[in-house]
Amino acid sequence: MLNKRKHSSLWSYFTGVVFTIITLSFLFVATLQFLLSRLGVFTLTSRIHLIPICALLGCRMLIGAALTVHVGKLFIRPIQHISDAFDELSKGNFDVRVPTQEKVCEIREMSIKFNAMVYDLSHIETLRNDFVTNVSHEFKTPIASIEGYTTLLQNHSLSAEKHDYYVQKILDNSRKLTNLSSNILLLSKLENQETMMHKTKYRLDEQIRKAILLLEDKWTSKDIEFDMELPKVYYYSNEPLLEQVWSNILDNAIKHSADGGNIQISIQESEQEIAVSIADHGTGMSDEVKKHIFEKFYQGDSSHKMEGNGLGLSLVKRITELCGGSVLVGGAPGEGAIFTVCLPKQ
Repeated sequence: MLNKRKHSSLWSYFTGVVFTIITLSFLFVATLQFLLSRLGVFTLTSRIHLIPICALLGCRMLIGAALTVHVGKLFIRPIQHISDAFDELSKGNFDVRVPTQEKVCEIREMSIKFNAMVYDLSHIETLRNDFVTNVSHEFKTPIASIEGYTTLLQNHSLSAEKHDYYVQKILDNSRKLTNLSSNILLLSKLENQETMMHKTKYRLDEQIRKAILLLEDKWTSKDIEFDMELPKVYYYSNEPLLEQVWSNILDNAIKHSADGGNIQISIQESEQEIAVSIADHGTGMSDEVKKHIFEKFYQGDSSHKMEGNGLGLSLVKRITELCGGSVLVGGAPGEGAIFTVCLPKQ
């Protein structure tokens, strides 16, 4: 509930203005009547001539009071509601709302926009809190692992096999922290960027082949094969950022594919856009996962949680948006997933 003010300076100001106008009007009429009496039109000695003045004063007082109440309800009361709502908002209350049934169209629209603004701010605050919580958790987990394995390494009676295993775990978690820091910094930079900069013209098909080669260790260990339909296509954009798009989508496809699986990659070019599709035959995803797949730190498959940090597809979406394009996701549980990146031609 909004706090009601006992005394409103706005009401006092408005009432003062109305009654000042009434008083000035009365003085104007009285002065006019006095001048007319001086000219001999009538005399002020007769009481009957005072009746119109008193009646006029009474009518003006009643009209002024009614006008003050009516205009106050139309303008001053909603302004007070919005002012009180801003006070609540400044205290961090994102549940505050103002009435939107006002008769004045402009004030009604302002109230609707205010409520929409508060709604957006509440979601931004929620996302910020979730982001801080997730970042803290994502950093805390590998740091705790590094601390634990380092403590185990202090045991000088360890076998060489266990020693190497612990060292490898420390290296893996260190790389995870490095990747997490890099992705957070990159995503933060891209979210505060409105246009794609540092564009060059390059072979898009060759870039995708390069991304596949960079992930060779991962797909060879699972004996995954690729079916590629990559005609020669030139594209004008930021080459390093687009490489992140293909690397992240391919990494996900490899991660969720079974041993001996197959991944199809194709490029289709039209007059307006270039569509790149990457499909696997892995675990797939449900409709609920599809709704959140591009959110920061979201990982629909908890079995692969240690293999990533949930920022890869957020980067894919943001980079694609900066290109003026879009990314679509399809597939079903047990039938694999397909990502289609649509890039507009420059």
